[in-house]
Amino acid sequence: MTRPDEKTLTTLAVTVRFFAAARAAAGNDEETIRLRPDTTLAELVAELAERNENLAKVLRRCSFLVDGVAARADATVLRDTQTVDVLPPFAGG
Repeated sequence: MTRPDEKTLTTLAVTVRFFAAARAAAGNDEETIRLRPDTTLAELVAELAERNENLAKVLRRCSFLVDGVAARADATVLRDTQTVDVLPPFAGG
């Protein structure tokens, strides 16, 4: 089965996994979100923050992995079928 060219997709399916305090604020541990092509990580985070005040507060302190790699730039463009992990600061060692 061939994968459609990403430029022809009308929406992307991105899996978002929430951990620890982010999971509690989101009310679930994972969801698939439909996004427009060329959505950035910052735009995804803004969309998630609009859901509720508690989630917005947690997201400000989080770091993010895209397909297991630290996303250091908010301008990271998301692609179809990627996974974004939302990681709040963890205590302990």
